[in-house]
Amino acid sequence: MHPPETTTKMASVRFMVTPTKIDDIPGLSDTSPDLSSRSSSRVRFSSRESVPETSRSEPVSEMSGATTSLATVALDPASDRNSNPQDVTEDPSQNSITGEHSQLLDDGHNKKARNAYLNNSNYEEGDEYFDRNLALFEEEMDTRPKVSSLLNRMANYTNLTQGAKEHEEAENITEGKKKPTKTPQMGTFMGVYLPCLQNIFGVILFLRLTWVVGTAGVLQAFAIVLICCCCTLLTAISMSAIATNGVVPAGGSYFMISRALGPEFGGAVGLCFYLGTTFAAAMYILGAIEIFLVYIVPRAAIFRSEDALKESAAMLNNMRIYGTAFLVLMVLVVFIGVRYVNKFASLFLACVIVSILAIYAGAIKSSFAPPHFPVCMLGNRTLSSRHIDTCSKTKEINNMTVPSKLWGFFCNSSQFFNATCDEYFVHNNVTSIQGIPGLASGVVTENLWSNYLPKGEIIEKSSARSSDVLGNLNHEYVLVDITTSFTLLVGIFFPSVTGIMAGSNRSGDLKDAQKSIPIGTILAILTTSFVYLSNVVLFGACIEGVVLRDKFGDAVKGNLVVGTLSWPSPWVIVIGSFFSTCGAGLQSLTGAPRLLQAIAKDNIIPFLRVFGHSKANGEPTWALLLTAAIAELGILIASLDLVAPILSMFFLMCYLFVNLACALQTLLRTPNWRPRFRYYHWALSFMGMSICLALMFISSWYYAIVAMVIAGMIYKYIEYQGAEKEWGDGIRGLSLSAARFALLRLEEGPPHTKNWRPQLLVLLKLDEDLHVKHPRLLTFASQLKAGKGLTIVGSVIVGNFLENYGEALAAEQTVKHLMEAEKVKGFCQLVVAAKLREGISHLIQSCGLGGMKHNTVVMGWPNGWRQSEDARAWKTFIGTVRVTTAAHLALLVAKNISFFPSNVEQFSEGNIDVWWIVHDGGMLMLLPFLLKQHKVWRKCSIRIFTVAQLEDNSIQMKKDLATFLYHLRIEAEVEVVEMHDSDISAYTYERTLMMEQRSQMLRHMRLSKTERDREAQLVKDRNSMLRLTSIGSDEDEETETYQEKVHMTWTKDKYMASRGQKAKSMEGFQDLLNMRPDQSNVRRMHTAVKLNEVIVNKSHEAKLVLLNMPGPPRNPEGDENYMEFLEVLTEGLERVLLVRGGGSEVITIYS
Repeated sequence: MHPPETTTKMASVRFMVTPTKIDDIPGLSDTSPDLSSRSSSRVRFSSRESVPETSRSEPVSEMSGATTSLATVALDPASDRNSNPQDVTEDPSQNSITGEHSQLLDDGHNKKARNAYLNNSNYEEGDEYFDRNLALFEEEMDTRPKVSSLLNRMANYTNLTQGAKEHEEAENITEGKKKPTKTPQMGTFMGVYLPCLQNIFGVILFLRLTWVVGTAGVLQAFAIVLICCCCTLLTAISMSAIATNGVVPAGGSYFMISRALGPEFGGAVGLCFYLGTTFAAAMYILGAIEIFLVYIVPRAAIFRSEDALKESAAMLNNMRIYGTAFLVLMVLVVFIGVRYVNKFASLFLACVIVSILAIYAGAIKSSFAPPHFPVCMLGNRTLSSRHIDTCSKTKEINNMTVPSKLWGFFCNSSQFFNATCDEYFVHNNVTSIQGIPGLASGVVTENLWSNYLPKGEIIEKSSARSSDVLGNLNHEYVLVDITTSFTLLVGIFFPSVTGIMAGSNRSGDLKDAQKSIPIGTILAILTTSFVYLSNVVLFGACIEGVVLRDKFGDAVKGNLVVGTLSWPSPWVIVIGSFFSTCGAGLQSLTGAPRLLQAIAKDNIIPFLRVFGHSKANGEPTWALLLTAAIAELGILIASLDLVAPILSMFFLMCYLFVNLACALQTLLRTPNWRPRFRYYHWALSFMGMSICLALMFISSWYYAIVAMVIAGMIYKYIEYQGAEKEWGDGIRGLSLSAARFALLRLEEGPPHTKNWRPQLLVLLKLDEDLHVKHPRLLTFASQLKAGKGLTIVGSVIVGNFLENYGEALAAEQTVKHLMEAEKVKGFCQLVVAAKLREGISHLIQSCGLGGMKHNTVVMGWPNGWRQSEDARAWKTFIGTVRVTTAAHLALLVAKNISFFPSNVEQFSEGNIDVWWIVHDGGMLMLLPFLLKQHKVWRKCSIRIFTVAQLEDNSIQMKKDLATFLYHLRIEAEVEVVEMHDSDISAYTYERTLMMEQRSQMLRHMRLSKTERDREAQLVKDRNSMLRLTSIGSDEDEETETYQEKVHMTWTKDKYMASRGQKAKSMEGFQDLLNMRPDQSNVRRMHTAVKLNEVIVNKSHEAKLVLLNMPGPPRNPEGDENYMEFLEVLTEGLERVLLVRGGGSEVITIYS
């Protein structure tokens, strides 16, 4: 045992461990895991021994409002871990760690802050977060989790059903009561294949497919079905690629589209998909009502009409009444017990499968024993058998020939004699043909070709014999109820292939969604495509053409046409199709509100927020009510043939964008685009997209335009409201690719003079609170740009980047909010630099990218520069002018910027005066024209003044200037101001002298202040090597009066020498009285005074004065005088814009 003197004690650290769960983290309720950031908990150490000096504590990042910190205790590695066991104590609620181990823990004050990656409830006591093998990376453990932690989090990931009750439970149930999440167990067959079958097979198969085959013919009907099936198959391939590119949370198709195409497209297409599903419910209800009133209980019709032409209108009213009643009943069922809808889904699917099998059985049986369904024909015209007792003109009763009912329909008397009959009835015989000739009859040859008819035409058999007599239209004929065409049939049939999203909508219930969705969906499409295509052939080969074209089965005694082919009875199809359509309607009314709820919860469409809430039972009640209201609109249309094309539009648009999303992601080669489903290609996606677009306009071009307008309005609304969602979508990637392409094109050469417009770099000044000092500078920039071209707003924060990074971010947000308020469309660029002038120079040099660089710098005039003892303000201004000139950029300096108008002020009259003294590229001509494009300056007139010297011909100058403006297409009033040579006035001389005396006096004052600062520093620290910085200039700049950088060791001799120098500087004040002004300064002052007199005389009432800005002096010694000259030049003017060209022509007279 070691002696006590040499024993190094271990520090015993006691702490509390609170289990954490990912679901408790505020702001991480999204079902997809966030792998980019991590939240840790605060560690509290309580030690009975002192912790060595090597221990350290470092702050860590914050997330979701939880303040976090990491403490790492490091001890002497030579310490023996078990040297003093008595120092380590344990109890059931506490644990201990040595200096080699540390743990992320809860501090007890913020219990809702949880670890985003470690499911700490799975850890046993003594588990360690930091491993001794990872000590090299312990600095990064606060922001980057260990791989084991990450994998553990991913293994426990589950995706909840979007909009379902489980979401509320996951958010509201406390930790102790939370039930373990059940792992989804549904496979491909039950989870994807069968739901897709149920959703694809629908009312169109039983009610309209026979009519489509009879009207379009077998060949064109086969083409219609094939095109529609190819469209859905290609869409399914694209959807499979998207669905297998990562985990798809519940929400299915909407989630895939929105996350692939962004919030604008996602919201627009999501609502189209919702409207399609809602109208699908209306279509299924109308189909169920049609089966009920036409084939099951015809006597239940409330409205009746004896007139054949008015009978369809009465039928529509019956559809509206019964459809509304059915809708109310179904909504109640969905609201009360949605679980029963799901339980009966298998029963409805069984009805569909039995009905289809009955069709195949009947077709096979018809080849050797066709069912007996006679069709009565008058000549080649088809007669309705609903009111005919016998298919003949006469009948035998008690060995007597008497007229039949048919005779009474076509003759005005029931007697043979003195009866006037229809001419066609007299000249043609009544015959009976077999409605179902059978598979072996060869009737398919007659049904190959199309037979499109207008509304009200009689259905005829072309091969039957008939006299060429017109006759009268009789309601006993079977008539065409709607004008038919190929495009109409496409729109009516397409809803029968929709429903391919059913598998992806159940992604939350699938055991392996990435495997099941592609296999199940594609197999379901292949199965249904085979059924549809085979039924087209079977219907054409087994059923007579006139019966196929008879939509409601009038020729076969009111039977469902497809039911006449089925075996063992037509009632199998009738009952089966009725229940399947009711079930499909219930499924649509169940799915549509949840889809709307998912869109509302994404919060990208503000006015839909109310529909994101659920009631206590988890049902989206408000969404259900809206769905019922929209479905009622479809029911009021009352015609299945009119509702189906509307439904087709919305689904086709949805499928179009699924294909677009896949094609974009593939072509852009996004790094995250790695689908497990490999059998996709961008060409297939573009083909599917093209087919969708073609089908939209083929089926109904006006519906297609309406659907696109609705989607476009939703898109612009979301864009206008400012969707702040960032989903890593393909549209963002497309924008980046397009921007890169455009930038590379712009890099090919400088812009032509015709395309030149000011691309602004606006230099803003921030105060101590990081607020913009002169926001009107942004206002003026927005008026000058009017939303066009490039605007970069730049500012400089003086300091160290590592220390001031947070301030820079805060300032950037402040500037962006101001830009948004002033409607400036552009970019914000903030630079942190040690010196202000260096930061401005960096901005001027480096802002922009490629061809999108600024060509004009906008800045404000340094107000109050005369009164300030600090010369850095105006020296920075002149330095910026010099840098701008060196970079060959144009410069706009706004003086008295606070007097410039805001965007809400509009001048009803006034002038914009341009004083064109020297030509510098035409900026002075272009700027007022651009300003007048804005509503503030629109009613102002432009006046252009130019100065003529003694040797100039002012009259000719005015004519030439007017001609020049005419060729420039600029309307302006022209005036030439003559300036004659005159002697320098005493005022000018005195003004110049005062300027030079003031400049000299300020130099002495700054020198004196510098000497006082040196004395104070000498008393504070005599032996330090000092770096003294002049207050009168920028830090590294040297002036004639004194040196800015002084590196010396202060001694008594040097101190006395500095006192002597100070005495000499004080004597300099006496020399000010004996100064004589420099002649060059006198001449410049003379020009400034004379020009100012002329400008104030002519333009004192102008709303804005634009003026050539003189260049800075080559010798920096005259900088202060330069500022004085500019001040004199612009005295007495309310708003002045000093303009300095960049050296290139910016305006041309050529087209």
